[in-house]
This record gives sequence, structure tokens and C-alpha cells, in this order.
Amino acid sequence: MTTTSQGLTAPYALARFRIGDEVRPGLVAGDRIRPLGEAELGPGGLNGFLAAPDWGRLAALATSVPGSVEGWMPLAEVTLTAPVEPRQVLQTGANYRQHVIELVAAGLTQNSDRTPDEAREFAARMMDDRKANGEPYFFIGLPACVVGDDVPLVLPAYSEVHDWELELAVVIGREAFRVSRDEARDHIAGYTIVNDITTRDLVFRKDMKEIGTDWYRSKNAPGFLPAGPFLVPAPFIDGADLNVRLELNGEVMQDASTSDLLFDIPALVSGASQTMPLLPGDILLTGSPAGNGQHWKRFLRDGDVMTGTIQGLGTQVVRCVAEQATG
Repeated sequence: MTTTSQGLTAPYALARFRIGDEVRPGLVAGDRIRPLGEAELGPGGLNGFLAAPDWGRLAALATSVPGSVEGWMPLAEVTLTAPVEPRQVLQTGANYRQHVIELVAAGLTQNSDRTPDEAREFAARMMDDRKANGEPYFFIGLPACVVGDDVPLVLPAYSEVHDWELELAVVIGREAFRVSRDEARDHIAGYTIVNDITTRDLVFRKDMKEIGTDWYRSKNAPGFLPAGPFLVPAPFIDGADLNVRLELNGEVMQDASTSDLLFDIPALVSGASQTMPLLPGDILLTGSPAGNGQHWKRFLRDGDVMTGTIQGLGTQVVRCVAEQATG
């Protein structure tokens, strides 16, 4: 098993890359990539393949000595973009146990007579009860916000509190509708990385607090879901214990494990599928651990570089630029 310059350790993975003005699906093996067409993926393209993936077919291609067979190119010489083409984006909130405990405990310490230790113990009991008896919290994002890290993240000028949230994303394979937890893994094609960008001062409505959260305005500006660079097949990834790490300009901001998820991946896929069918190629974000900008009181600025790595899935590098004034 080789490692690419972008941190991929699986024997092969899927990607999408630019050839001129065209974006093509590709197969990555080691430090090489080759385009995939109808002969390899079938007439349904990438999402059609994910609906009924023939990983053996791609494995045979990946072991055909990349570099010595026509069609393979150096990975370093192509521009990768988002490896997925979702029709739906499902997002999970408040799903890292320790992160939520810290948030709840901070609020309790400020608004009650509890000591910090008492507040954490109370919050931990709340989270354990939620895990045992509660349900995942979902909201939806716009597929149009999904981009690759080849696209700079433009920070909208209407706010100065744009935040990062690195997340493991499940890529749906076979359509999932009202599936059980035991059936859920049969509907997972693979995994990728997504950074769920959030404008913090737009999360809660100020004009009518009773309405609550406004996920549309706070999370759906152009490019607010940088994804990839790879789609790693599910057989190569154990999503139950992966390191999730984000660096901002080289400084570690998030560093946690998916073992801290309140609701695990089968529970999330099952829960999300109860309302609407999850379609091949859709992505389901699993939540983000502690260490976002709100915690550090430091938000994204022009020139910032975010380096997000999830164990086994590679590394994405997102460059931030300020929105240019118009008029």
C-alpha cells in the first residue's frame, strides 16, 4: 500500500480532475491517475457506478502497473476537484460527545451555581442519555456549495466571522430509504473529507429569535463545502476510529477521533434515510469536533490556509481570499 503526496494510503481511490474546461472521473493509484469512462464506470457515470460499485474492476485497473500503461498520468500534474457530485447534502449537528459536553458545560458554568467539574458531569450525563435515547440532528446543505480545494474559499464581505468545521463525510452508494442500522453499511460507497464553512453571526435569527437557526444563510455561500480530494472506497476505511485534524496556517486547531461520535455512522445513515431516500453519490456529513474558530475566538481571514486531514482519506488544502468589493 503506497502513500500519495496528498496522504492517500488506500491501494486506489476515485477522484475527479480537470482536463481543460472538462471535469472527468479518475482512478488514483499511488502517485498516478487515469481517466475513467463508460467502459469502466458504466453508462450512469460516477453516481451510476456508486449505485452498484464493481470495486474488483477498478482494482484490476489499479494493479495494471500505473505509469507503464497508456492513460495513466502523474497525479501531481493534474488539478483535482470535488470527488463527488451529490444531489443531496445531509449535515449532522452536535455529534461529537466531548465537543458538546464542553459547549453545554460552558453555558452551565456561566448561568448557574455549578462548578466547572459539576457542569461537565451534568453535561456528560445529558450526552449519554441523548446517545441512548435520542436521535441524530440533521439539516440540509446545497449541493451547489460543494467544490474542490482547487477553488479558493471566498470569504463574503457581509461578515467577519466565517468559521471552519472539518468533517468525515459518508458517500452514499445504493439508494437508502428507511434502512435499519444493520443495513446501513450496505448503502455506503465510500468516504471523503468536507470542511463545513459556517458564518457564525448568521446562525441565529436576530429579527425573530423564536424562529431559531438559519442554516441556509449561515452555511450556503458559494464554495462553503470544500470536499475531497479523494473518494476512498468503504472497504478500505473503518470510519469508527479515524483521526480528524485541521491546521490553520500550520497551527493545529482541530485534532480528534471519530470514535467520539455520539451517533455512529450506521445510526446516521439509518436516521437520515427515514425521511427521504438517500441517493447514490449523496454525502452525509457526520459532525465536527472541538476546535473551530468560535472556540479559539479566531475566524478566517484573507490569506489563511486550512490544511484538513482525515486518516486514510488524504489531505485537502483550502486557501482563503477576501471577497472583492463591487460597484
